[in-house]
Amino acid sequence: MKILACNDDGIFAPGLWALVEAVREVGEVIVVAPDREQSAVGTSVTLHHPLRMKQVDPPLRGVETYSVEGTPGDCIILGIKMLAGGNVDLVISGINEGMNLGNDVFISGTVGAALQGYFYEIPAIAISAALHKGQIRFDAAARVGAMLARKVKEKVLHPRSLLNVNVPYLAPEEIEGIELTRPGRRSYRDEIQKGNDGKRDYYWIVRGEPVWEEREGTDITAVRRRRISVTPLPGNLPGSERVTLLKDLCRALFDEIRSQPNRS
Repeated sequence: MKILACNDDGIFAPGLWALVEAVREVGEVIVVAPDREQSAVGTSVTLHHPLRMKQVDPPLRGVETYSVEGTPGDCIILGIKMLAGGNVDLVISGINEGMNLGNDVFISGTVGAALQGYFYEIPAIAISAALHKGQIRFDAAARVGAMLARKVKEKVLHPRSLLNVNVPYLAPEEIEGIELTRPGRRSYRDEIQKGNDGKRDYYWIVRGEPVWEEREGTDITAVRRRRISVTPLPGNLPGSERVTLLKDLCRALFDEIRSQPNRS
């Protein structure tokens, strides 16, 4: 099994390598990630200037690793077309430092990378972990990433699956469930800061505090209830059989994550 891994926090972000360490037990991993942070670039693809890619020494020995002067979407396209020759069984993106809930999915570079895999009809998973007072933990998210990778290898997931996974700030044994969800509504009160560099005015968009709308069955409500949220994208999942399959998968994943010993 060949796994293409990416993120939007940059090639040496610790969340990416926590994920790679977990999923390389399932298959061969190629890492292609931005050379710098590319948060909130969404589904952007570079079309108006050339891209540069170089092989780099990875934090984990033996993992083929490349950095790209471009977006997460660029990384996945280059990985599929140039490095893997189209032979990719899973695209996995993350672990993002901070959750991608509700409306965030439309601007998330983490989700944008996974979306490119979906466009190529490759199973794709985006994984994000909650920040808590500036701290983050990757153990539960990495464990779920590896478990989902195994389900792809076992052909349990539909070949055109695109899943957005959000993990609360909890140890694996503290997780209270894994829930199949839909995107909730999470918006921001953005502010504009105006300045002048001595030559002309400039404007800086500053993210305000998020406004959460809690509704039953949404990703936002799930993580508030100390559960991992698994959201199929785009939109609603067609077909009752696929809904049942994913609900059964969530129950199986929860049983598995609680049965494994804590490695932290």
